[in-house]
Amino acid sequence: MSILELLGQGFATVLTPAGLGFVFLGVLIGQIVGALPGIGPAAGMALLLPLTFGLDPAIAIMMLAGIMYGGQYGGTLTSVLINVPGEASGVMTAVDGHKLAREGRAGTALSIAAIGSFIAGIGAVIAVTFITPTLSDFALRFNAPEYFLLALLGVTATASLGASPVRALMAGVLGLMIALVGADPLTGAPRLTFGQPALFEGIDFIPVAIGIFGIGEVLASLERSHAMEPIRTRFRDMLPKMSDWVATRAAILRGGIIGLFVGIMPGAGASVASLLAYLTERKFSPHPERFGKGALDGVAAAEAANNSASHGAMIPMLALGIPGSASTAVLLAALILHGVRPGPMLMQQESTLVWGLIASMFVGNLFLLIINLPLAPLFAALLRVPYVYLAPGILALSLVGAYAATLDLGTVWMCIVFGVLGWLMIKFDIPRPPLVLALVLAPMLEMSLRQSLLLSFGSLSIFVERPISAVLLVVVLFSLALPVYGALKRSRART
Repeated sequence: MSILELLGQGFATVLTPAGLGFVFLGVLIGQIVGALPGIGPAAGMALLLPLTFGLDPAIAIMMLAGIMYGGQYGGTLTSVLINVPGEASGVMTAVDGHKLAREGRAGTALSIAAIGSFIAGIGAVIAVTFITPTLSDFALRFNAPEYFLLALLGVTATASLGASPVRALMAGVLGLMIALVGADPLTGAPRLTFGQPALFEGIDFIPVAIGIFGIGEVLASLERSHAMEPIRTRFRDMLPKMSDWVATRAAILRGGIIGLFVGIMPGAGASVASLLAYLTERKFSPHPERFGKGALDGVAAAEAANNSASHGAMIPMLALGIPGSASTAVLLAALILHGVRPGPMLMQQESTLVWGLIASMFVGNLFLLIINLPLAPLFAALLRVPYVYLAPGILALSLVGAYAATLDLGTVWMCIVFGVLGWLMIKFDIPRPPLVLALVLAPMLEMSLRQSLLLSFGSLSIFVERPISAVLLVVVLFSLALPVYGALKRSRART
């Protein structure tokens, strides 16, 4: 049977009352858990996994997949409105999205994010449908050296975030130092725990992100006099204009392509995709100086990339049985629990389930667009409430999210500590995203480096012997040299 005929069978599975109902339920739950800091799609899927045991396997997988990509839409709400990313992939959205919200353009940011996510998601599903074998072959070429250099590129590229490359890299190094706390991933030996058992498991992303972005932003905003006033905006100004769409369509296209290719690399994830898309868009933008200060194309690129990556991660899972992200790992576990054997033969042996899943992603993305577009101005209207009343709610949401992630009060105290650190970083004009992004990328960076050195018996030549790693190494060096060159050029211009 041809691909279109198989896809038609998939739509026949989805376009039933049960199929449509559970896909809608999945994306709605994903929207909710994505908007709650500290939970995220993977945790939401894992919590609801036992409830799917009585369902048909195809229906259960479609619902769980809806939670996965629905969470990307939900995380946009808190990133834009209160500067608290629901998970790591929302960090880059918060950088410009919240600045736009403070300018009275929250509705525009949310609407463009929803449109960008929808277009990129549909594009990624088309790629899943037609080019899975080719792209999965490319993903197999990535080994430890390539993953190390990809993670290193993510850290070094943060030098372009903020006015000072040196301060941005300092923040990135601090994030890597925080990631070292805990047990050594290979030997299990404690590192930087100072004899505290609570630190043996390391410092999680959740309290750091909530503290640095959420609590730090609240403290800094309350310190500023204008933060006590509500944002004055007219309802019609919350809707995107045609000029906004024209200005962001290229960003959505580039972000979607980057997200797709990063998504199919197992372990890279949506956070890497959104970072690379944001930095790429900054290079292409005719107004790079607006990035970090409220660039709508930055929001569009990051959102398109993280949604495309979440769909692209399905390619190695369906074609090879290799999870491309934490969420697809839960999805893989769900397949096994429902008696479905993942692997290269999955598309042949369970074609009804696979093609039903692919078709459900078309329908689910449409549901999410219908949910988000009309409600974007309503969500944005929350910013009309005086900040002095919003601040306690934001703090409560942040601390409850931190506690819900671990059910440990120690996480709440850690969240407060990082909140003070975030406030200090704002006061001293040190960019915060590099710290959080380095923390997210550190595990992949460390494990891939150590695996590479084990494979080469300690020789660094492994990073130049392989063609893809050699290209990535050149890009890493270029990402370090470019900010230095820019700083030298600016200093000469002053003299």
